Amino acid sequence: MCTLEKRGSVYILTLTGNHEHRLNPTLVDSLSAALHRIRSETTASHSPGAALITTGEGKYFSNGGDIPWVDSNKDRLLFMMSKVRSLLTDLMSLPMPTIAAVNGHAVGQGYILALCHDYVFMRKDRGFLYMNGVEIGEVLPTPFFKATLKAKISSPAVLRDIVLRAEKMTAEKAVEKGIIDAAYDTVEATVAAAVELGGQLARRNWNGQVYAENRKVLFADVLHKLSIAETDEMIKNSRVLELKPRL
Repeated sequence: MCTLEKRGSVYILTLTGNHEHRLNPTLVDSLSAALHRIRSETTASHSPGAALITTGEGKYFSNGGDIPWVDSNKDRLLFMMSKVRSLLTDLMSLPMPTIAAVNGHAVGQGYILALCHDYVFMRKDRGFLYMNGVEIGEVLPTPFFKATLKAKISSPAVLRDIVLRAEKMTAEKAVEKGIIDAAYDTVEATVAAAVELGGQLARRNWNGQVYAENRKVLFADVLHKLSIAETDEMIKNSRVLELKPRL
């Protein structure tokens, strides 16, 4: 599901395999366990200065929620979204800088996962960012989707194109529109740049808890929305349960 390695003071969390890395309870539990390990190690060591990089293998960073796993079951959807909210809350409260090194397509919840990092780098030669709701007949399913997009993307015109035109953003276009921080020629160059930045930030030896609290203040609305459980009414009105996966 995922691996975690440490290079000096930089943790590298990798979604493994050549599949779509769709967010289902098994993958989310694996990612959450890795974040818990990072938090435990940095707390136990009492040594400031660390950073996290999240990347993936294959064609996809993440192709979003696992609709086949949900299988039109409301209870499964509620269960999965609860786990995703918990994962993103853990990520956004992690006591260190975080960098997404996007290796391929980031769609729907995978898009939100990338944006919940402090910095987003992406390869130029493959992949796009894509919020596909209008194309598959789905309203933005959760409050934290809206809150994250608005917190991370300042331009109303760009938000319009993302949500209402389902524009597929290449890395270069995403840099131009201020969605991501940088684009690199290959996935290897993307990860290398993320490791370099992670090392630079870790060497600042900031107090991780202070860093995390400042992030919480900056993105208080996102964290508030992540804490709100979806109601039965929201799930009932969401068309996600009517959808069939596109193979």
